Amino acid sequence: MIDNLINFVQDIYQTRGVIPLHAPSFSGNEKSYVMQTLESTFVSSVGQYVNDFEANIEGYIGCNKAVATVTGTAALHTALYMADIQAGDLVITQALTFVATCNALHYLGAQPIFVDVSKISLSLCPLAVAEYLDEYAMMNADGQCIHKKSGKKIKALMPMHTFGHPADLDALLLLCKKWKLLLIEDAAEALGSFYKGRHVASLGDFSALSFNGNKIITSGGGGMVICRDENAAKRARHITTTAKVPHPYEFNHDEVGFNYRLPNLNAALACAQLEQLPQKLKSKRQLAAQYIDFFSNSEYRIVKEPEYAQSNYWLNAVICPSTAIRDECLKISNAQQVMTRPVWTLMHHLPMFSHAEKGLLPVSQWLASHLLCLPSSPIGEYSE
Repeated sequence: MIDNLINFVQDIYQTRGVIPLHAPSFSGNEKSYVMQTLESTFVSSVGQYVNDFEANIEGYIGCNKAVATVTGTAALHTALYMADIQAGDLVITQALTFVATCNALHYLGAQPIFVDVSKISLSLCPLAVAEYLDEYAMMNADGQCIHKKSGKKIKALMPMHTFGHPADLDALLLLCKKWKLLLIEDAAEALGSFYKGRHVASLGDFSALSFNGNKIITSGGGGMVICRDENAAKRARHITTTAKVPHPYEFNHDEVGFNYRLPNLNAALACAQLEQLPQKLKSKRQLAAQYIDFFSNSEYRIVKEPEYAQSNYWLNAVICPSTAIRDECLKISNAQQVMTRPVWTLMHHLPMFSHAEKGLLPVSQWLASHLLCLPSSPIGEYSE
């Protein structure tokens, strides 16, 4: 199977050279818009492209307000800050995620509780969350969700839409309502993914997107905080620009802020990329269909979008029959310059999060030992 897979991927990308996991492509107005920015001299955090990018994301997602940041991690940090996540608070999230999810919590002195993911979505499992809360949480007299063992507040659920496959958001929202929790979506990988016809990142109290170089569209680096209302967005924009009070020439700052605003230069690149999003999504779904067909009638199970969702298929992944086979696939494919990867090291196996509270994680452990990520650059856009 592994030799056939390597040949299959090489044929898709029409090369016997290095095939990356997910490469950016620039085939539209990127150069023109960036040059316009250079000529205007407005290359930093003030400029029309920043405003345009935010407005275009708002229109595409159907959200109330979006605030552009310099990275996806900065967006997630800001979203958590806006949600009033504080030192000592607990947030339920998944161990199967990229480290930025937990890093953003750590910046605020908050701590994760790791709960299992779903085999269907690879994202936070509502059934596992419900079981954890029923056993380990209680509501106090003030109507706050409290962790029984530590006495700390559980403030939010934070699903990460793994590889662009949406979590079951309605089920998670019901749990949030029952336990008086906030929903914060880590949608870093999920631009172009829809949950029951609604774009992910539009259902949470706050959400975060990423436009890193390996995402479906890129601004080089970049992120976006998605807010439910104008007032929240106004404050998010304020704190991400060092909390500077507007004045013609004086430097007044009315609270501690972050230097997180997306530069206009990056936003120019992002605007050009966003224009191409529909064809990128179409291309990636075509690629996913080819992988699904390739692995049909085999011992390997390709990860498909959940029935309730339309995924962007940011990364295609396959579940191998065994850990030994997965490891052999990794070794042989990478030796032949076809980049494959395992899923991230589970967060509770990292030293800085090894002491975090956690529930049972059988699905996460199984995926960590069986999952193989496949080259997923949009077809027709990859070049050596």
